[in-house]
Amino acid sequence: MLIFPRDLEPILRKSLFKNKIIVLFGPRQSGKTTLSKKIIASFGNDGQYFDCQLLEVREAFVEGEPNKLKTFIGNKKIVVFDEAQTIQNIGIILKIFHDHYPEIQVIATGSSSFDLANKIIEPMTGRAIEYTLFPLTIDEIKKIKKITKADLMDIFQFGSYPAIIAAETTEEKKSTLKNIATNYLYKDIFMFEQIRYQLIFEKLLKALSYQIGSLVSVNELAQTIGTSPLTINRYLKLLEQALIIKIVRPFSNNPRTEIRKAFKIYFLDTGIRNVLADINSPLETRSDKGAIFENFFFCELLKKHSLQIFPPEIMFWRTRTKLEIDFIEKDGPKIKATECKWSNEKVSFTKFLANYKEAETRVVRVDDFID
Repeated sequence: MLIFPRDLEPILRKSLFKNKIIVLFGPRQSGKTTLSKKIIASFGNDGQYFDCQLLEVREAFVEGEPNKLKTFIGNKKIVVFDEAQTIQNIGIILKIFHDHYPEIQVIATGSSSFDLANKIIEPMTGRAIEYTLFPLTIDEIKKIKKITKADLMDIFQFGSYPAIIAAETTEEKKSTLKNIATNYLYKDIFMFEQIRYQLIFEKLLKALSYQIGSLVSVNELAQTIGTSPLTINRYLKLLEQALIIKIVRPFSNNPRTEIRKAFKIYFLDTGIRNVLADINSPLETRSDKGAIFENFFFCELLKKHSLQIFPPEIMFWRTRTKLEIDFIEKDGPKIKATECKWSNEKVSFTKFLANYKEAETRVVRVDDFID
């Protein structure tokens, strides 16, 4: 099996045995199990992996009985509890266990950030460190292979889940991506949240897939899909918490000339977006290829910033006269403006720099990501 080096690994290792439980979020199939097994493997017989979906593991988790869990794991110094959100009252149980056995390093992983957060983080206040593992970055892929133009087009088309990148044929990529989108994408939402209108939920996802990089109106979505703005807002929140989409807000210091209330939507994987939009045609022939590249670059920014303790906020800039810059990274007083361009057309930052003279600017193009 192809194992990709993950940039998060050295950060996780530095966090071990600091008297904190490590909580590892991430979409299903993003590589959490592989990474956690790799970490504990380096501890030999002192490490152990447990799948919390197995009955024998679940029976060891009894609220108020840390000794039972200690007996189950024996003398291990570091343990992984995978899919921890499937255990009832997992946060309270781990809190009590950690208080009794702080010398044992616990790594709890889960695919559903909203559910795992509620079950672990709230009871574990002050006792846990959170990390998120996303699909592969372009730099992580480059540690394994060189990226050609064809490879990059495949990443734009099929995304960067590890199983997708490891697939050797286009047909294998298609079937793997369909499996992820069909069997894993909504699993946590439908398992832990009551979705009263499943058809509306799926219509919303499809509608969003056609609006990446564009301004999104909740009222327009509600009218188009045939539901209330309240329902749209609730489902948007669930989709964001489930690590399927990300809402990006506008950057503005001048409300008279710059928009402040509208927002944009990006998917956390371009392959998932393309499946939802029923995209099968070659990418370079598509009219939305620029938006797909923009979404890809957003994912790269998000993954890079997820490794930082205090990451910059990713925003966009747009004036009421429709001047626009794709991404603004705001890091305290520092501002970096980025435009994504598929072609070699010229880009001007003159209007933006007139208001933000100290800002750093750059243009990124497709060829920048090819070896």
